[in-house]
Amino acid sequence: MQHFYFDHNAASPVAPEVLRDLADAMGEVYGNASSIHHFGQAARRRLEGARRTVAARLGCSEREIVFSSGGTESDNLAIFGVARLSVAQRGHSRHVVTSTIEHPAVLNAFAQLEREGAEITWLPVDRAGRVSVEDVRRALRPNTALISVMHANNETGVLQPIAEIAEAAQAAGVPFHCDGVQAGGRIAVNVRELGVDLYSISGHKFGAPKGVGALYVRKGVELAPLLYGGRHERGRRAGTENVVGAGALARALALDFDWAALAALRDRLEAGILERVPGTMVNGDRTHRAPNTSNIRFEAIEGEAMVIALDLRGYAVSSGSACSSGAVEPSHVLLAMGLSPDEARSSVRFSLGPGNTAEQVDGLIEAVQASAAHLRRISPVTLLSGVAG
Repeated sequence: MQHFYFDHNAASPVAPEVLRDLADAMGEVYGNASSIHHFGQAARRRLEGARRTVAARLGCSEREIVFSSGGTESDNLAIFGVARLSVAQRGHSRHVVTSTIEHPAVLNAFAQLEREGAEITWLPVDRAGRVSVEDVRRALRPNTALISVMHANNETGVLQPIAEIAEAAQAAGVPFHCDGVQAGGRIAVNVRELGVDLYSISGHKFGAPKGVGALYVRKGVELAPLLYGGRHERGRRAGTENVVGAGALARALALDFDWAALAALRDRLEAGILERVPGTMVNGDRTHRAPNTSNIRFEAIEGEAMVIALDLRGYAVSSGSACSSGAVEPSHVLLAMGLSPDEARSSVRFSLGPGNTAEQVDGLIEAVQASAAHLRRISPVTLLSGVAG
């Protein structure tokens, strides 16, 4: 059986162009970028070339790019780096602001700050999954040290009003971090135009291998380090640089893919499912969202059961965040949007990527229709809901 991949928000395949460059670089660039000899300087040139490419794609200076091991480290470096430094500099308790729909890399970082004595304002979202800028303004205090709100949600694809939040943060003089892991490489991102102070990306979401990411740190923003060692990355991230990974990240970020065409495929998938499967609904704002993501609720069907049924038919999808796979709890994102636990458990995420085609989408629609009919026939919940397959 042939299998098709519709789980790009969890991880994307390495792009062919990146894979070729990666193989060449692994054989040719093995020096330590901190060494002064020929091999070290070759590695340094490769690293700084990658940094220039990433900076150009994000609209910033190359000196403002810090390479990391991925989105989680970039988020943690931004959050702990700013919040902990504020205590050391100001000598008073911290107040920090984030939303209830963040990725666990942000949620759990804020939970740790709370254990360290910080006060947290958890911003709600509306039924569409969006944060209110007015709620951000109302949350700010004289001792607010940081705001962190994601760009695109990993489960629904919903985009937040980042530029407007950044404007409110600037007016109050509060650093603003944005988790851009699901947006970077998929939509046009210019950190200057957005007005953010820190912005996280991760290569495995857009065609680079796992294990490499980057953090934009606006000039003038100071960070307390997470790692202690040498003065790599201008003292902001200790550890021998992943030169090959940085090059792959830059190569993937520089690829020009027609994401508008992918949005049309996503819309085709949604329209087909909503038309052919009764009792279905799209979760979240359908206007302000990433071009590749759809989160659909199936009445009287467990999301995990649908994921398994589709996998058996050759289609890989997800019931939520890959970092929460195996969890029995309903999605915290969907609960924050006002869905009931049962509704949240009945939802499935479809996330497309450059390799998907119209033929694959049409096949997936048929597989969803057949799977829904089968699952509802064998589910006792269907008898109570009155939904037919």
